[in-house]
Amino acid sequence: MKCRGFSLMSGGLDSQLAVKVLERAGAYIEAICFSTPFFSADGAKKAASALGVKLHIIDFTDDEIKLLENPPHGFGGAMNPCIDCHATMIKRAGEMMQRDGFDFVATGEVMGQRPMSQNKQALGVVAKSSGLVGRLIRPLSALLLEPTIPESEGKLDREKLLDISGRCRERQIALAKEFGIIDYPSPAGGCKLTEEGYSRKLKDLKDHEGLGERKLVEILSVARRFRLPGFSSVILGRDKNENALLKEFPVGLKLAPVNCPGPTAIIPELKSQEDFNIALRLVGAYSKADRLEGDISIRAGEELYSIKRNLDRTEFKDYQIC
Repeated sequence: MKCRGFSLMSGGLDSQLAVKVLERAGAYIEAICFSTPFFSADGAKKAASALGVKLHIIDFTDDEIKLLENPPHGFGGAMNPCIDCHATMIKRAGEMMQRDGFDFVATGEVMGQRPMSQNKQALGVVAKSSGLVGRLIRPLSALLLEPTIPESEGKLDREKLLDISGRCRERQIALAKEFGIIDYPSPAGGCKLTEEGYSRKLKDLKDHEGLGERKLVEILSVARRFRLPGFSSVILGRDKNENALLKEFPVGLKLAPVNCPGPTAIIPELKSQEDFNIALRLVGAYSKADRLEGDISIRAGEELYSIKRNLDRTEFKDYQIC
């Protein structure tokens, strides 16, 4: 019977190459993609379709939030628990492997490509933490690592696996041409948790409202964020699309101008009257009231409030997170 494995699929070049190398080594491959508000499954869907492999999409949001609350191996340069994230993904894939009678789990990781999360020690920690020592294959760097069980048993041709290391991508690009892979993104990461601005918003949410309200986590990528003196948060739309999204958002107190164009804002949890008054002024400051003769009328919940126009936005710069 043909050796069977699950390969983690991000949609990037390395994850696509891992599938092709494993197939060349004699394996049947199905792909697994993990989806959260922090990284999308769209690239994986496109890549799996192009490669002709079956794709399993797993909601990983609850797992990721637990890691953000308490990452055993800490964070990277931002709010990115990369080592624990990879280990947990592989553990989840390993559970599928055992359930479906597959032989191994694979990733597109390359030794030394990312100095913190893909050095030899980190790769070993991930394998041990995931519980898949001997069943976890990195086909692009396999010849630099100890043989896995499928290789030792002769189910997978080790000679067809590779010894790529480091950050240079010349070999991957050459392999892509060899395998006919023409559509792949640049190696820019794709995980919002590695982004400084996004991480500031995430840390602020974690420190104040917490990460228990999933809907607040899901909209972290949109809108300006402010933390007011009484610790209320204001989520302020930046454009028509964001305003429409916030208008339909089911959590918190909504504020928006009614007699001129301007942003929709949400206060998830109002902490004080002072914060409410500042939030009204904030919405007014970002409204377009040039042609308005009188005050700006702002609806907050079911009530209307008047705010003077032409407020100075710099008044609120110390409150802005991102």
